[in-house]
Amino acid sequence: MPLRHPCVPASMGAVQREMVNSDMVTATEVETIPLLIVDDHPVVRHGLQAILQTDSSLQVVGEAEDGYDALEKVAQLHPRVVLMDVHMPRMDGLAATRKIKERFPRVAVIILTLYNNEQYVVEAVKAGAAGYLLKTSTRDEISHTIHEVHAGGMLIRSSTLHKALAGTVESAAGAGYTGRVWEDGGEVERLSPRELDVLRLVVEGMTNKDIGATLYITEDTAKKHVQNIIAKMQVSDRTQAAVKALRLGMVH
Repeated sequence: MPLRHPCVPASMGAVQREMVNSDMVTATEVETIPLLIVDDHPVVRHGLQAILQTDSSLQVVGEAEDGYDALEKVAQLHPRVVLMDVHMPRMDGLAATRKIKERFPRVAVIILTLYNNEQYVVEAVKAGAAGYLLKTSTRDEISHTIHEVHAGGMLIRSSTLHKALAGTVESAAGAGYTGRVWEDGGEVERLSPRELDVLRLVVEGMTNKDIGATLYITEDTAKKHVQNIIAKMQVSDRTQAAVKALRLGMVH
């Protein structure tokens, strides 16, 4: 015999009670986004966890103290989003991001750092990061970025990528960064006119839902276009597709 929710009147029929009980369960079930926090300073990790725990849609499933630790924790805890510091011992955040995206391409990585440098942003995206935030960001800004990248968006200003890939931003040498040279990675299969439209919006950082609304197509159709673009461009995710598109002059 089905159990009756305590708020459902006993006088209601069995079918009605089942419908109300089902609605109540659905209304109270909120999908949470599992997060991993990676930083070599315990105070920063604990502070971020305390701040993010006030958002009921987010769940911090673990912490890591460097890039090697992050790789192990991603494999063990299966987070959907990783908040990643840059400067850490043993393996830095950019190297860890590259390895995470190689092994776990569906995990979104957000770089969270003290450095407000456009070249860092570009190197982060080349590594596979979907977002870039300063440690001075508010909880709402961090939460918004987490939700956007989890939904398939890219929180990187396209204007920054344009300038950096054109070689007009300052060098990161003064901040102590030495990155690897960007490689185009071979030829790109020709994209259809619709795929080019979608690619332009991916570069703008739009989610599949936003792309669908802009082009008057369904979210699922937008998602399929993005998947086809990623396959044709021989990249691992949409952020890499955006960087490669700008590098090759496929969008303007």
